[in-house]
Amino acid sequence: MSYLRAASPVLKHLLSRLKGFVAVVSATAIVSACGVVDQMVYKTTGDVLQGFSRNHTVPYLLQTSDLAMGCAMSEATAPLLLSFGRVTSEPDQLAVILYLSAGGCAEEQAREFELEGLAAMYGLNASGAEDAMIRQKRAYVLASERYFRAWQHFSAYYGDPDAEVCPHFYDDTDEFVYLAGLLSGLQALNAQIQSTSSSGAVPTNIGPVVARAAACLDNEKWWGAPMALQAVVGSMLPGILPDGEDAFAWLQAADQLGDRRGVRLAYVFHAMAAVNAGDETMLKGVVRNYVQSVDDYPASDSWRFLDAMASKMMVALSDRLWMENAGHRTPLGSLGSFWDDPKESTETMSLEDLL
Repeated sequence: MSYLRAASPVLKHLLSRLKGFVAVVSATAIVSACGVVDQMVYKTTGDVLQGFSRNHTVPYLLQTSDLAMGCAMSEATAPLLLSFGRVTSEPDQLAVILYLSAGGCAEEQAREFELEGLAAMYGLNASGAEDAMIRQKRAYVLASERYFRAWQHFSAYYGDPDAEVCPHFYDDTDEFVYLAGLLSGLQALNAQIQSTSSSGAVPTNIGPVVARAAACLDNEKWWGAPMALQAVVGSMLPGILPDGEDAFAWLQAADQLGDRRGVRLAYVFHAMAAVNAGDETMLKGVVRNYVQSVDDYPASDSWRFLDAMASKMMVALSDRLWMENAGHRTPLGSLGSFWDDPKESTETMSLEDLL
């Protein structure tokens, strides 16, 4: 008994240490279990949100024509939705759409700054014009970065866009995102050129890559946009189109396909080619033809957003011409007409006839 009494303090100490060890192990197990549960919850949530966005949010947005709301959505939700790539598969397809849209938001800001600069130049305000042009270039830098992020996610999902074999498409959404990725690549290069940035992050050979990859898509199904992509690159670089083919004839044919399908995206590329060629007469003609198309053909119910994008670009190009030459934007209700158009003669009545 005396031996046990002597040993009891030691046992108590050991039991105390054991309890502490068990508590630590239990706490660690609980924390680990919580971490595993959290990881599972995050992954499940991410998978659900990615699937819902791809199958419902994006199609819903494409059926609307509110570009400002689409801009706000892409800029506000991109960090949240794309952060789920940390706990589940990378949402590359969704990232293509979000960064393409967000790049368009930055490009829209750049165009607004450009108009401010042109207005200042027209008013002989040199410092105001310089400041606006600086802001314009900064906005184009941001646009280029966003477009290029879309291109990178596009390449991550579909593989090397310069590969000789076209990717396998599972459904129409797959094909549409592929088209959006090609557009983002071309826009990334164009925005980088507009920014006059020396970073050179966007490869200069991206144009020919886009033109080759566009052949993987059906022109009739996608409103002539793939043909227009090839043609706008072919209008700048020799050897893109087959021998003897005229890039501007392709662009005209793409416009007509877009007319019939109610998605006039091809007009944007036609206008880009006219701007790159420095042909103001052609640019005016493209804008006029676009306005006539809107009068003759309704927008597609499924792709209203894209048709609204084309309309926004036509207005922007018209505004630039008006601002450069008249000091103000396109007057309301006057898209398709220009400051130097012949004035329509109107019949006049002599007041003497009424006396």
